[in-house]
Order: sequence, then structure tokens, then C-alpha cells
Amino acid sequence: MTFLTILMIAVGLSMDSFSVSISSGIFMRKFRLKEALKIALILALFQGGMTTIGWALGINFSEYIKAVDHWIAFVLLSYLGGKMIFEAFKKREDACDLTSLSNKTIMTLGLATSIDALAVGVGMAFLKSGIIFPSLIIFLTTFLFSICGLYFGTKFGRIKWVNIELIGGLILIGIGVKILLEHTIFA
Repeated sequence: MTFLTILMIAVGLSMDSFSVSISSGIFMRKFRLKEALKIALILALFQGGMTTIGWALGINFSEYIKAVDHWIAFVLLSYLGGKMIFEAFKKREDACDLTSLSNKTIMTLGLATSIDALAVGVGMAFLKSGIIFPSLIIFLTTFLFSICGLYFGTKFGRIKWVNIELIGGLILIGIGVKILLEHTIFA
């Protein structure tokens, strides 16, 4: 597999993490490098790690993974998006701040956005390609896209009249629906 092919795969896999990062940045409102690095690192670790796990699972489990990956991603993202929408209409005195993005939430987002990477890893096993270099490229690409998404999201999140949590929740649900449609109707 060529570097360009691996990079294109990495960019494709990073798009969901990029969208989630924009949503998380909107939720954060203020760009904090330490927190942004933590979120980007978790998302990138899930992308690279799930690719490696998928590769390790290989041919034996590929049909099981393909059968449910889109449903798992849809349910997780819809749950998190629904939670954000609920929070959007809940009266709170505290401003929406990064403390609302718990480690559990970030880990769930990482898992939900990396399920496709699991299937990609299985595909790489079919091609009998190595996994260390592709996983590293996927990790680095996702990390960079996530940092950028968080930054752009915080810039958008400063607009006062916009219901930030509602938009973020709708984005997450939209990503879940997109994944579900790509694997069912448009497959």
C-alpha cells in the first residue's frame, strides 16, 4: 500500500473525528491547549488503535464487524447528541464549559468515531499489508484534524445568540445518521 493511499484512508477516517472535534470545540467555547491535546489524543488513539485491533482480528471476524459497526456508531453518537440537545434546553446557571466534557464522554466519542477504523484494519489484513505505519499515519492525521476541529469549534462557539449545545448535539446525531445510511441504504 502506497503512502498516498494510506494518507487518503487516514483523511477519510479522520473526518468523523474532525466533525466531533468541531462539536466539542463549540461545547468548550474557549480553546485550551491542554484540554484540546487531551481530546485530540484520545480520538487519535482510538482511530489508530481500532485500525490495529481490526487488523489483528483479520479475516475470522470481518463479517460480524461489518454487520453491526454502523449500528454501534449510530447508537453511541445519537445518545451523546441527544444528551447534548437535552442539555441545550435545560436551564443552567453555569456557562457551558469544558468540565461538561467528561473523560467518559470523550472516550465514548472516540469509540463511536473509530468503529469504521476497525473495519479498515480488517481490510488491511485481507491485503496482507503491515499495520504499524498505516496506524501511525491514521493516528497523526486524526490528531491534527481533531486539533483543527477543536480550534474552529471554539471560534464558532463564541457567537452569543447561537444555541451551542443544540448545534453540537445535532452534529453528532447527523454523523451517526450519515454512518448508518452509508452502511445500509448507500452500501
